[in-house]
Amino acid sequence: MGHDHGHNHTHGANKKTLAISLSIITLYMLVEVIGGFLTNSLALLADAGHMLSDAISLAIALLAFKVGEKAANYGNTYGYKRIEILAAVLNGVALLLVAFYIFYEAIDRFRNLPEIAPGGMLIIATVGLLVNMLVAWIMLRGGDVKGNLNMRGAYLHVISDMLGSVGAIVAALLIMVFGWGWADPLASVVVAALVLRSGYFVTKAAIHVLMEGTPQNVDMANVIETIQKAKGIISVHDLHVWSITSGLNALSCHAVVDERLTIYESEQILRRIEQDLEHQNVHHVTIQLETPAHLHDNSVLCTVQPESSGHHHHAH
Repeated sequence: MGHDHGHNHTHGANKKTLAISLSIITLYMLVEVIGGFLTNSLALLADAGHMLSDAISLAIALLAFKVGEKAANYGNTYGYKRIEILAAVLNGVALLLVAFYIFYEAIDRFRNLPEIAPGGMLIIATVGLLVNMLVAWIMLRGGDVKGNLNMRGAYLHVISDMLGSVGAIVAALLIMVFGWGWADPLASVVVAALVLRSGYFVTKAAIHVLMEGTPQNVDMANVIETIQKAKGIISVHDLHVWSITSGLNALSCHAVVDERLTIYESEQILRRIEQDLEHQNVHHVTIQLETPAHLHDNSVLCTVQPESSGHHHHAH
């Protein structure tokens, strides 16, 4: 129960942080759109478009947290928490697409250098940098950008925008001082490479969760040793460890115990194991106890086969 309380507290903080960040980004985006029309500045409108992608990314992340709060039901027995991971995949893929689009635009600009007004570009980029720095600071201070994939995806969107602003400032200064028009596409290529890296890692981590992969913060050897060495446990099989969502890991297995144990004694064993696993980042534990007489596979990991393959598992 202690973990659930901690998970809910972090969840609330993440939601609040995203809502504040989304408000700031949307407000600045509207200022840019109005400014772009009033000054007839394409650079302002283009930057507003970039901010729009940020706002959409934050809105998706926030929506995922909201949907994730829905209670478990017969149709979704784990609830809707996994939606956060789907949002992280969406954000990761969006980052990859943004990176490829920047590469594409940069190649075109290297071929035909456009006429750039570095003064306006410098002002827009500086204000954009300050806004993104503020949002990044709010997210870093109030949200779990390390442990929660959904938060990390949204945070990396803001960081990529921040890097874009830094690149634009450097390029604007180089154009103003040396007249180097190619500095603009070159800066965008460097930024695109960093965005590509972020997108790749967020997408990879989110897909790992969707594939029911072992959580990064769980040491399988330690988990197996903890269960096997627990007093009263003879052996372990059919072990699974996976993430339901960021920061919520689950485990299920079958454990063989002495057939003379009472229900109370069995419960004491389970309670000890649960407490030990809690310290190893495993929060949702389901252990099926069996006697040595029960037919089972000696392999620790599950060897169950899909029914269509003709193999039928003894106990399932």
